[in-house]
Amino acid sequence: MAGTTTTKKRKEKKSVYEGNVYIQATFNNTIITVTDLNGNTIAWASSGTHQFRGAKKSTPFAAQTVAETVVQKAMNSGLREVNVYVKGPGIGRESAIRQLGVLGLKVKSINDVTPIPHNGCRPRKARRI
Repeated sequence: MAGTTTTKKRKEKKSVYEGNVYIQATFNNTIITVTDLNGNTIAWASSGTHQFRGAKKSTPFAAQTVAETVVQKAMNSGLREVNVYVKGPGIGRESAIRQLGVLGLKVKSINDVTPIPHNGCRPRKARRI
């Protein structure tokens, strides 16, 4: 036992060429997540993590800044082509998508996956006076 030494395993850096970008743009925040094709997260960021507070979190500028950070992190792991999935009614949608292309990612497709109710909840009982 005197001669045994333990060596720490080094974490291997994933090299991913193609992936998915999920943009969740709400009225209050913008969250961007980059995953590989299996759904394993490579990088993520939100307006809140960039010190935007209150009403500034949902602005197009905040979304642009978030996209910049996420793309730089993702490109370090080899990402070049992405499919974009946008969810939500926020105003940061367009600027975030635009920023992905500007920073050098090849955007293969853009899908809007905002949930839309087919008939919604049951309405309240009519009030009788």
